[in-house]
Amino acid sequence: MNEKDEMKSDMVRCLASLLMEQRPNLSMEQALSMVFNSETYQKVLEDETRLYYQSAKYVFSYLQQELETGKIG
Repeated sequence: MNEKDEMKSDMVRCLASLLMEQRPNLSMEQALSMVFNSETYQKVLEDETRLYYQSAKYVFSYLQQELETGKIG
């Protein structure tokens, strides 16, 4: 696994953890599923967006908006 892939994986773990903090009734599996099924996740994977270089809380704001409105950013 290269450095970018590690950063992307770490971002996913952080996003799932932040979701669980916000929604204590979620299991890790549910939180990961929400992240993996999001457009935000797709954007994190894209090298062009460089979202994996941003803070987890910054990227989480996009995920929150997507979950609340159905649209990213």
